[in-house]
Amino acid sequence: MGGLLQLTLCELCETLASKRASPVELMREVFAAVDAHNPKLNAIVAERDRDVLLREAREAEHHIASGAGRALEGVPFGVKDMEDIAGLPTTFGSKLFAEHVATRDSSQVARLRSAGAIAFGKTNMPEFGATAITRNLIYGTTRSPWDLEATPGGSSGGSAAALAAEILPLVTASDGGGSIRIPASFVGAFGLKPNYGRVSRGPVESFWLSSTLCYGPLTKTVADAALVLDCTAGYDPLDPMSLPSSDVSYRRLPKELSERKWRIGYSPDFGYAVVQSDVAAAVEDGVRQLERMGHRISLLRDGPPQMTEEWGQLFAFEQGADILHLRSGRDSEISRGFLQQMKAVEAMPQATWASMMQKRARIAAYFAQAFEQLDFLVTPTTPYDAPPARGPFPAETEGRVQIAAGVGAFTIPTNLSLHPAASLRVGLSKRGLPVGLQLIAPHYREDQLLALCSAFEAERPAHPMWPLRQR
Repeated sequence: MGGLLQLTLCELCETLASKRASPVELMREVFAAVDAHNPKLNAIVAERDRDVLLREAREAEHHIASGAGRALEGVPFGVKDMEDIAGLPTTFGSKLFAEHVATRDSSQVARLRSAGAIAFGKTNMPEFGATAITRNLIYGTTRSPWDLEATPGGSSGGSAAALAAEILPLVTASDGGGSIRIPASFVGAFGLKPNYGRVSRGPVESFWLSSTLCYGPLTKTVADAALVLDCTAGYDPLDPMSLPSSDVSYRRLPKELSERKWRIGYSPDFGYAVVQSDVAAAVEDGVRQLERMGHRISLLRDGPPQMTEEWGQLFAFEQGADILHLRSGRDSEISRGFLQQMKAVEAMPQATWASMMQKRARIAAYFAQAFEQLDFLVTPTTPYDAPPARGPFPAETEGRVQIAAGVGAFTIPTNLSLHPAASLRVGLSKRGLPVGLQLIAPHYREDQLLALCSAFEAERPAHPMWPLRQR
């Protein structure tokens, strides 16, 4: 496929800004890539009218020519189907919302448009983002460009597949239990779950008391993620939980951050995860790379309290409450697995809720104590290769029984503690599928996290090794 889509986002923006290529050329490349690859991948599930998209590309071309180009001028982007694009359906991957058409943009979509980007369409996700395999009863199954029999993960699986297949140069993603980092790991991208509130989720229609959901970048490179965060982070009155705007430019961090030698705690399994041996070996190799870069590595024997199963129960309880008014007589339109989850927790006792909240507090305390002695924690991102595109998740790995919701063993704790965390590609498994390394930073230190990830990426670049180029 065309050369523009093979660039990183930063390279692409520079190419357009310098007039070496035009937004119209780029949009036509996107059309061709979608037509060529999306039928097999099923990553993009709704598009805006192509004549309108070309008109907006021409407007972007005019902005650049007149010297009024913005940071993302002319870049098409895909939006996970839980965020609104005015005029397109927002279904959350559920038949209950199949007829829901958005009347306004989400705050994040509006900010990307304000930076000059062009909203292309919607990317697929599992029903209500409830699982790390992207399939639903409306749009069907999304497949990985690395292996069509494998899932690109979830819940930002459509965005991850479109990015890794180089169909779209920019996508949105969200992470409530690993939904940015798990797809990033499975497709070999960079995924950043910022600190809770860093990127607005507005407009917010309901507050969940145990909310863990963050919006954040899912990109080819660390620099791309920094660019996206510069364009999307900041306070939004439509999301009262959003953090104040900052003067920090994540693209222009102080040089000393990249040169600093950090204290890093490495946990290969948090004391309870069951990790595939070749995944463990690739992560170990990544840790040794950090050590060769001069960072001080400490092996951690334990981890935060295990709460993967309870996280699923909390999600099902709160999501079930959110859609209760729509369910009457329509349970047949909800996937069997998610319906069973919701029904199982409909009458959750107060004592059970209290126990979960107490365990969440112990998870937060674990990280607080760890960061008194350390600057970062490092773990695998996911414990095994991407599962089959339609599931199921493995019940065991190399003869060892998997824990409940094991795919989120390393990601869920940082959602519960609200810490920023990222996934970097560190290699390939024996099956030739990407392996991710997760880095966890103290609260509000996305600057440190991006600096370390950028330095690591300079030593071990993943780009330009993307799956459709290998065929």
